[in-house]
Amino acid sequence: MDDAQLNAIVDAVVKELLATKAASAPPPTPAKPAARAAAASAASAPPAARQAAAAVAIDLPDPTLPAARYQPRVKQARDPEALKALMASTTARIGVGRSGPRYNTASLLLFQADHAVTQDALYRDVEPKLLDELGLFTVQTKITGGKQEYLLRPDLGRQLNDDARRTVQEKCVKSPNIQLVVGDGLSAAAVEANVREMFPVLRQGAQAAGLSVGTPFFIKYCRVGVLNDIGDLLQPDVVILLIGQRPGLGRAESLSAYMAYRPKAGDSDADREVVCNIFNNGGTNPLEGAAFALQTAQKMMKYQASGIKLKVAAS
Repeated sequence: MDDAQLNAIVDAVVKELLATKAASAPPPTPAKPAARAAAASAASAPPAARQAAAAVAIDLPDPTLPAARYQPRVKQARDPEALKALMASTTARIGVGRSGPRYNTASLLLFQADHAVTQDALYRDVEPKLLDELGLFTVQTKITGGKQEYLLRPDLGRQLNDDARRTVQEKCVKSPNIQLVVGDGLSAAAVEANVREMFPVLRQGAQAAGLSVGTPFFIKYCRVGVLNDIGDLLQPDVVILLIGQRPGLGRAESLSAYMAYRPKAGDSDADREVVCNIFNNGGTNPLEGAAFALQTAQKMMKYQASGIKLKVAAS
């Protein structure tokens, strides 16, 4: 049997199968008048109306609300009440369940919503209204390419640009006991959520302790290492830098207070102190964080050291 004969047999079998299937299929059910009218109405509706109808059809509850966020999604949990208690005790993603080998839809939507919070915190600028309210003038580091360069070149975020150096020298008091600085860091949301509460505590606490406070200012595209430039320019005893921390999924308001005793070029993290995870509802309360930062600054001035040197001197 040659190829032509084989192909002819295959074609004949396929045609027979198709004919049998068509003969056994039920006749189409005519649409009811109401259904035909509804379909015609939907087809003739304006595009905006059709889009609105589609949006309503796929609308889901906000996955970030507590009721949805902490709803156990494990099917047939051995101890449902214990699972609820465990989920209430941590912000970790537990009890989310799965759909086959994958996340279920609710968990995926929550993950995407929390990731959006992280992106917003990274790429958004601090509100100018807050800086005006606190009386902070703004200077910038050597970043010139916006947030993208800031994320890729942390070395440039550790150095003030030439204009910033001139402005700081012109506007700031020299050699104060405490120099307060605010930096956007990796989260504008953290600055906006905490600095308004912390600033009065730091200023008033320093004055009550008989310590002079320098002229505060704000640094855009700021990294922690900029402490060294501030120390070289202003010669303060202690610099306190309030800066946004790297945001986590759904957690963008965490602030850090980095401190150094007489910082200078060449200093590293080993020469600094830090109070981290400052935020309401789960972290170090902003008022408590400010008080602790000021207490640490006083300790640094007492021992004339910070970082590892302070731990050795105070031990």
